[in-house]
Amino acid sequence: MTTGSVSPRRADTRRNNERIIAAAKDSLTCSGEVSYNAIAKKAEVGVGTVYRHFPTPESLILAVYQREVRNLVEVVPDLLKDNPPDQAFRQWMWHLAGYLMTKRGLASAMQAARTSPEDLPAKSFTSILDALTTMLDANVAAGTIRPGLEPLTVMRAFGGLMFLDPDGDWEDATHQLFDLLWQGMRAT
Repeated sequence: MTTGSVSPRRADTRRNNERIIAAAKDSLTCSGEVSYNAIAKKAEVGVGTVYRHFPTPESLILAVYQREVRNLVEVVPDLLKDNPPDQAFRQWMWHLAGYLMTKRGLASAMQAARTSPEDLPAKSFTSILDALTTMLDANVAAGTIRPGLEPLTVMRAFGGLMFLDPDGDWEDATHQLFDLLWQGMRAT
């Protein structure tokens, strides 16, 4: 059984589920706390609805985490379809930076979610690394970056995003970090 499972037959149930997860993400990002009453109010549903979808705080935290990873991975094909590879890569880095700002709020909550599957972070990292590999391959094929870059090395370079202050000017810092990394990856 997946956390926060929803009957595919009920559109209103799916909408409520997404609104609850979005409200929980905002709550976790801002305060790192899960308040079912505050989440219900923000999602414009009853608190009982929140409990029906997510009977424990752990199940809600895991649903937010899984949604963030899924969004980060699933956006890659659309970015590559709608943009040149270099622009798609920059936009994906924005998604990654946003994910990391959210994850920072989720970190303590994830640690508290003792019932989380132990391999969830490893699966998430692998999914994100696969998405990065797709971006790198598209840029190599377009001739915008040099071939032979190891995706894991590039991912480690993105580790600098973890030092950004979510309450500070992380947007400008993300631009600067991307520009520095891009210069090192560019095709000569």
